[in-house]
Amino acid sequence: MPIKRALVSVSDKNGIVPFVKELAAAGVEIISTGGTAKTLEENGVKVIGISEVTGFPEMLDGRVKTLHPMIHGGLLGMRTNPDHVKQMQEHNITPIDLVVVNLYPFQQTIAKPDVAFEDAIENIDIGGPSMLRSAAKNHQDVTVVVDPADYEIVLKEVHENGEVSAATKMRLAAKVFRHSAAYDALIAEYLTNAVGEDSPEKLTVTFEKKQDLRYGENPHQAATFYKKPLGSNFSIAAASQLHGKELSFNNINDANAALQVVREFTEPAAVAIKHMNPCGVGVGASIGEAFTKAYEADSTSIFGGIIALNREVDSETALKMNEIFLEVIIAPSFTNEAIEVLTAKKNLRLLTIDFSAKQKVEDRLMSIQGGLLVQDDDLFTLEDAAISIPTKREPTEKEWADLKLAWKVVKHVKSNAIVLAQDSMTVGVGAGQMNRVGAANIAITQAGERAKGSALASDAFFPMDDTVEAAAKAGVTAIIQPGGSIRDEDSIKKADEYGITMVFTGVRHFKH
Repeated sequence: MPIKRALVSVSDKNGIVPFVKELAAAGVEIISTGGTAKTLEENGVKVIGISEVTGFPEMLDGRVKTLHPMIHGGLLGMRTNPDHVKQMQEHNITPIDLVVVNLYPFQQTIAKPDVAFEDAIENIDIGGPSMLRSAAKNHQDVTVVVDPADYEIVLKEVHENGEVSAATKMRLAAKVFRHSAAYDALIAEYLTNAVGEDSPEKLTVTFEKKQDLRYGENPHQAATFYKKPLGSNFSIAAASQLHGKELSFNNINDANAALQVVREFTEPAAVAIKHMNPCGVGVGASIGEAFTKAYEADSTSIFGGIIALNREVDSETALKMNEIFLEVIIAPSFTNEAIEVLTAKKNLRLLTIDFSAKQKVEDRLMSIQGGLLVQDDDLFTLEDAAISIPTKREPTEKEWADLKLAWKVVKHVKSNAIVLAQDSMTVGVGAGQMNRVGAANIAITQAGERAKGSALASDAFFPMDDTVEAAAKAGVTAIIQPGGSIRDEDSIKKADEYGITMVFTGVRHFKH
């Protein structure tokens, strides 16, 4: 069916003038509204004003202009339905064959840090979504375009075939409903947050496609990377890639895990991640010293790992990192000399992230078969904890430093989790075990002689005293754990027996 009449009303005017000029040149009648009509007329396009079609003026500060039977009848009337055609003729409703609409900039409006609630509300489009949905519902007769990227395909088909194909109409209609659903999801989220609703009866979330990935966790799995609109700038989704091949599904997962750990530290810190778990964490007076400690924490597992650093990477640190095989390096910035060193490896991915960006508090979403789990982010710190020391001995200054490091790291290790730390670095990590003493034994074995004099952190309480026993025999002198077991007293007695100091935080950090 050829396009004879088009309705054009756009907020995003990119490409609209040349697109409409070509339509007009092909004999298409153009209806338009407000600012769009003005732009088209200023560029020599003859336009029929919306009021000429409806017989009513635009009113209520532009809130009402297209919500009229003369518009929606022209969009929803089915050309193959004789009753529809008869009714349209009786009421002098002319069919509209093409709708080109994009919506008020609600997302851009609420992105402003000082946006007033009233401004946000005024940027909720009503007429636009109504026209889009009407046209998309009747897509067998009406072509609907919401994305300027689709102007070219519409013109191509009009020029080649005199009309838009049924397949393209359906594809464009599907895009409209995705677009309007995402638009409404942002409005729902904004208003839900405004009224302080923590657990709404319905949850609609939206994400924007960032890129197709080569594959998922394994080569036989397809995968895509989506970004949350208005999400945190301190995120992999907001990272800039300076060098290297495309990020993989596993790279993105591991890089995100690395960021979550490194954000725990204000002093220069380096974090090495392997398979979503930290394999080495180090802090130091300089970023180079921090990286050396992270490397020495586990020089085997770091091979092929992801590194996150919270300071600019200098040439000295770059030379150290260049000696081993790494997949991704994340930092606030790299010096020119560091870039020159690291880009010698063509596949090594270098990412920069704005570490100064205010950390947005975002819910954690986890998909399950047929559902979604939603929870608060785990932002609990030792400053928030009700610290108690049930043992006879209190930690020394050195032990406190080791305990704090171990505790910051253990909350990011898959449960059951045990971390040993000493002298500003992790020395043993036991992750993802079915029992706690098993995790402790892995960490102790990895640490070897470095376990002597180290501090141990546990993500949850000890159900019995066997973990304390194992730690004591390995030479651990300090333990930090949530406490709260019905057998806490057994662990306290065992710690006192070996002269271990033990700190209770009152909070666990399971990570599944």
